[in-house]
This record gives sequence, C-alpha cells and structure tokens, in this order.
Amino acid sequence: MFKILEYSHLGGAEILQVRFPKINKEIDDVIASIRDVRKLKKSKEKTKKNKMLYSPKDLNKRFTKALNGKGFEELIDRYTVKIPDHNYEVKGAYKQVDFAKNKVLVEVQFGKYPFMFYDLFKFQYFFNEAKAAVGVEIVPAHYMYKQMSSVTSYVEQLLWEIERRKRHLPPVLVKVTVIGVEPLPPEHLVVEEGLKKSIAQQTEDV
Repeated sequence: MFKILEYSHLGGAEILQVRFPKINKEIDDVIASIRDVRKLKKSKEKTKKNKMLYSPKDLNKRFTKALNGKGFEELIDRYTVKIPDHNYEVKGAYKQVDFAKNKVLVEVQFGKYPFMFYDLFKFQYFFNEAKAAVGVEIVPAHYMYKQMSSVTSYVEQLLWEIERRKRHLPPVLVKVTVIGVEPLPPEHLVVEEGLKKSIAQQTEDV
C-alpha cells in the first residue's frame, strides 16, 4: 500500500513525530508492507455487477497480522451505563479500538462512512481516561474506494467534514493517513460522485 497523504488534526502528526517516532515509523512500515493487493471480491451490487473489487475483509486481515506483529494489541474498556433519573442501567457496555501500543491508538477503517467519525469519539474516550495520547486513522483514498464495495468510506469526505466542523469535533490529537493501492497520479484529477449514484448505492446497502 502507498501512503498518499497525511492530515494532522490538532497536531496529531507532529506529536507522533516528536514523542513516538519509533511507533510512527512502525505504522508507516506496516502500510508499506501490504503489497500485491488483488481484487478478490466479486460484486453483487447493481452498479458494479460481477466486477472484481478489493476486499475490505482481506485488507483488514492483512493489516491486523502486520500490526499485531509490531506489538499493537486490542484495547477495550468496559463500564456500566447509568442515566440520572432513569431507573435502568446497562452493564457490560464497552469502548474498543483494534490496535494500541504505548498510548498510540490505531484504527484501519474500510467500513461505512459514520464509522470514521465514531473512531474519533473512541479516541477521545480513551484520551479522557488517560489511556491514549494520540490516535491514527488509516482510510482509503477516493480513487481506491471506487474499486471497493459501496459501503466503504473514503477519506476525502472525512477531511472535508473535519475542516468544516473543527470546533465541533472531539478535541483529541489525531493523524489521518490516506492510503491507496497505487500512487496518486501527479496531475490534478476531478471526479464526480453524483447524488443519484450515491442514493442507488445506499438503497442497495439497506
């Protein structure tokens, strides 16, 4: 995989470089180690019928193996949900991130768009609990997303929203890393997502 772009939210990238340079390099090495990525998933979607696509399941499996090999482990915190003036409580609720090492949290997100934002809130939770110093969100670029199933998120949308809502997002230090199977072409590219196509894909997901 290729690292296409890095985005620093509230200085997350800088904190990684200064305080966690070894872990920062390990994450970059993991991304670079994911090679020979093939299109293994045959699409059943109307808009991509029988087209071969990159498989989120395969990519997640490979990232998990590589990050675990560098010493990153799951971090989970369980708690009981209690609401004031509500005679009901929920035991066994939890927050979880897939990869953590020395207070650096990492999520590799090939899921639906809302999950990218939920990852930011999870990072904030562990930051508040003094179990995290910085988070890293690894997400595919749009041109890679176009070669995956329609449920997959793409990072340009996340970064656009972050820029628009900076004061309303969790105040946690995060580095967003944009990845792709191939390097981004040097020329400026403009692609159209389209409302009709987006609605059609969301209908298929239901």
